[in-house]
Amino acid sequence: MAMPLRNLAILSILGCIAAAAGAETFALRGFVTGSGGYSTGQATWLRGGFGRFDRGGVAPDRGKGDPFAGIQLGVDWQPVPHILVHAHGLARAEPSDFHGRRAGLVSAYVEADFDRGRNDFRFRAGQFFLGTSRENTGDLWSSPYTITHSALNTWIGQEVRPVGVNGEWHLLTSTALITTAITAFRGNDSMGALLAWRGWTLGNRLSVYDEVLPLPPLRSLQTNFPKQRRDGTVPFESDLDGRTGYSARVRYAIPERFNIQFIRLDNRGDRQLHRGEYAWQTQFDDIGAEAHFSDTTLLAEWMGGSTTMGPTIGGVNAGFYAAYVLASQHSGRNRFSARYDLFATQDRRPFHRGEYDEHGRAWTLAWLFDLRPHWRVGTEFTQVVGTHNEAEDAGFSRVIDGRSYTVEVRYSVK
Repeated sequence: MAMPLRNLAILSILGCIAAAAGAETFALRGFVTGSGGYSTGQATWLRGGFGRFDRGGVAPDRGKGDPFAGIQLGVDWQPVPHILVHAHGLARAEPSDFHGRRAGLVSAYVEADFDRGRNDFRFRAGQFFLGTSRENTGDLWSSPYTITHSALNTWIGQEVRPVGVNGEWHLLTSTALITTAITAFRGNDSMGALLAWRGWTLGNRLSVYDEVLPLPPLRSLQTNFPKQRRDGTVPFESDLDGRTGYSARVRYAIPERFNIQFIRLDNRGDRQLHRGEYAWQTQFDDIGAEAHFSDTTLLAEWMGGSTTMGPTIGGVNAGFYAAYVLASQHSGRNRFSARYDLFATQDRRPFHRGEYDEHGRAWTLAWLFDLRPHWRVGTEFTQVVGTHNEAEDAGFSRVIDGRSYTVEVRYSVK
């Protein structure tokens, strides 16, 4: 569980920027988190298993507790008017048998903002979140509603964060704010590997640049794709296939009351092997809506798409969808939230017996309490049920059920 000093390198760099920049042009945001949890079900995917959670799990009737500590810091530096430089890094202390990096860069970009009355034009270049989520609207892509993210946004945090350029046009009318945007990107070619080979999970762990994430011990992976790197998959690395993907989105919002948006993404992967990693062809549509009624918030989001790799015969062709609804009530220093998730993956290859099929649903109840300025405590319960055919093929139970109990303390820097 120790966090070696070298793993704080990215955060030290952010601190150096803070020391070098003037107070008028520099803003530091972030949080330090400590949590304890107990989870039942199969071993977590971070230990190379099929478990749905970011921690714990041994068997349905025998759980495991894993402590966690982490730091996330974001720097916003404005060297000149209309120009913003942003960097977001993290460091985390996890059990020693977890795979993945303990520290790294989450996002980094330069943004230019030009306000022209009712029109606002924004241009961004670097690695960034696409703004798909109605749930993860807090600082540094965190959720103000729950500790564990929905299955949909857990996957976004793990595999969807392109490197590219983004242009947005915000039009303010007498009653609404209309946003249209388009993104051209590269460097997110393996998007879909975790989803097809491992399946959906629920957690809040953000992947960092050049991080190798584990894949479960699939017989199909070892037999059909022996040239895939043995240590896992790398969601964010230098471009593999030289192709440019795109995302387009539109949002209609009545500020502080309601918004609805539609997003289309296609990474245009060539499905071929490059440097021990396949460039998956992944595309999806995402529809999300958000409504506020005094101290009550209602959210809903749906995603559906497909991910393919390798040859037409003998490769992977999987459809997928995920959806959630969330209700949250803010009362004084308390926030109570409830969420319901649905998710599935379907094997679309002809003449196959659903090797990549999985489905599941989950319930989450969370209580967050603002203990003091900058301090927040929370507790959460999540239950997930479902099946995963490939787990059975690999010699594990086809049933992927589990429960997770989490207690968290967070100190925020603003």
